[in-house]
Parts: sequence; C-alpha cells; structure tokens
Amino acid sequence: MLIKEIETHREVVTLKDGVRVLLRPMVREDRQHLIEFFSAVGDDDLRYMRHNVRDQALVNSWCDNLNYDKVLPLLAVVKEKIVGSAALYFNEGPKRHIAEYRLFLSKDFRKRGLGMKMTRGLLDIARKQNVRIVIGEVIAEQTKVVRAFEQLGFKSLALLEDFFMFPDGDTCDVSYLMINLNPKGDEF
Repeated sequence: MLIKEIETHREVVTLKDGVRVLLRPMVREDRQHLIEFFSAVGDDDLRYMRHNVRDQALVNSWCDNLNYDKVLPLLAVVKEKIVGSAALYFNEGPKRHIAEYRLFLSKDFRKRGLGMKMTRGLLDIARKQNVRIVIGEVIAEQTKVVRAFEQLGFKSLALLEDFFMFPDGDTCDVSYLMINLNPKGDEF
C-alpha cells in the first residue's frame, strides 16, 4: 500500500451495539482531538502505557513527526471524537518484515468489539505493506485480551515473567504474542 493509499484509507465498522465507527489513519490535523482523547486517560490506564500520553508536548511531537513509513497510527472516530487508537510500529533492516502492534481504547468503548475491528483493520494494512509478522505484548493477567488476540490468529509464544514494570516499581508478567501474515505452506 502506498503512502497515498494509507492517507485516504477509510473504513466504517459497526459495533455489536449498532454504533458506527470510522477507522482512519491519524493526520496532523488530529492534534487537538488527540490531546482531548489522551487527557481523559485515567491514572489506572496511564500506569500501563509506555509514555505519559497526557503530556501535550508528546502528542504534539507525534503530530509534527508523523511518518507512516515508521509508525502507522489508526484512529477510531465517532462524531469527530476519537475513541480508540491503534498503531503498527515498523522495523528496519533485517527485521523490516516485522511490526509491533499497540492498542488503546477509551473506557466507554471497551468490550464492544472495537478492539477486534481495529486489529483486523491494521492487520489488513500490514499485509499490504508486506509486513509478515506482527507482534503484540499483553499483560498476562488480562486473559480476555490474550484470548481475543488468539481468536484473531495470534499465537502466544512466551510468558515473560516480571517483564513489565509499573511506575511504582511493581512488575507483572507479559504474554508475548505473534501472528504470521504470510505463513509458509508445504508445496508439491
């Protein structure tokens, strides 16, 4: 998929409860909506994130340095309000066929099927980008999330003990998941 195709990618999905959600790549003009989306992140969710997403300077840097060749952020939008964010982080060199997947949904859009739809959408885009492997890390105690990834075709490769450290120093285990988008089959 070419950059132009990514920029114009649009998909409308319907959730289990009938709500229609637009899935589209993030653009620079999303700055204020992203700041609003991430400013609502509670401390309970923030402790699981790699970055302080409530920091407006960080969100500004994402918008200012948007590069779909490195990171492809997909937003879920309902009536101009961002309700979810997912992204593929592309590797380079010998790992250029591998991307890392991340997902965050606002609390009122969890357990409604949006995460599955966003994941499927990004996996389709990944295939078009010639990504062969997508990796995800999920806190192991979030067993329903791990099962949801497995339903999409991800395989749990390892349980990484004490792999994630919270801001207070506590640790937890992480399920390391992978999906091969281009599995090799036996040929004859």
